[in-house]
Amino acid sequence: MSRSRAERAVERIWRGDDAVARMARLALAPAEGLYRGIVAARGALYDAGVLPSRRPALPSISIGNLSVGGTGKTPVSAYVAGRLREKGGRPAIVLRGYGGDEPLVHATLNPAVPIVVAPDRIEGVERARVLGADVAVLDDAFQHRRARRSADIVLVSAEGWTEQRRLLPAGPWREPIRALRRATLAVVTRKAATPAEAERVRDALHRIVPTVPVAMVSLQPGDLRDTRGPASAPLSDLVGRDVHAIAAIGDPASFVRQLERTGAARVTPHLFPDHYEFSDADAQRLALASSGADVIVCTLKDAVKLAPHWPAEAPRLWYVSQHTAVEQGMESLDAVLDALLAARSTY
Repeated sequence: MSRSRAERAVERIWRGDDAVARMARLALAPAEGLYRGIVAARGALYDAGVLPSRRPALPSISIGNLSVGGTGKTPVSAYVAGRLREKGGRPAIVLRGYGGDEPLVHATLNPAVPIVVAPDRIEGVERARVLGADVAVLDDAFQHRRARRSADIVLVSAEGWTEQRRLLPAGPWREPIRALRRATLAVVTRKAATPAEAERVRDALHRIVPTVPVAMVSLQPGDLRDTRGPASAPLSDLVGRDVHAIAAIGDPASFVRQLERTGAARVTPHLFPDHYEFSDADAQRLALASSGADVIVCTLKDAVKLAPHWPAEAPRLWYVSQHTAVEQGMESLDAVLDALLAARSTY
């Protein structure tokens, strides 16, 4: 099982250093320039007030990014919602719900937090207010400028950082790095990257946007959990084992590297496009292909869609979710969340 040929080709163009990849990026430069111009014009129209923005019904914070996928928006959004609850807030998570897996993941991570699926964030925040929320966490809304947020947290992946940042379609960046000037807080996330690598990205952001505080967050897999019930096992159970890893996420390579670092004897990846809709046939093929493995494991994002199709007679399917730990900048993060909660009195 593997990702599509088109997805592998895109990954090679975006991140490859061979002659073919460089030539492809060069050929895509005119399209990148057009996209850059459209992004700049749209931003200028919002900055000038020509394109209108509206204040949502609740104080709202966006958890977004500047690149395509793989930065950890969902676990960080869930962490922020949980932190707001600890501080006495009644958050709701508002998201577009692309692919169908993200609402299920949020419901698993924060069962007491209302989840609102709405492409129109203004409408979604209003629905959150009706449900009893007093603040809203907008998952992936940094580019959704029609909704005027109280704060913006923008995630930058340490794994995806390069000195040459190409915009779509020549690279994975949605906006230039200078768009971070709109952020309230920048957060460097790391999965397989080392702390030193994340710190280099942090230092680069300090140089590029010195007025924006920068925090660092580690996203690491938690315990193994059984998709069929409450059973769990420590991640150390993978030591010396033959592991088959199933992933349909934005950055599957980091997930595979995380599992390799547990001390597993071998990790065999089965990779699919991000937000892939698993079928019964897919599950049957995966179970057959993994029949000789000691452990079969996927991400929580995959488990919510794959588990209903997993054959009853197949070996147990485990999943891990990403545990969010703030390594640097907790004071800055708490200041942003405290200001968001204080803004409730003005609504």
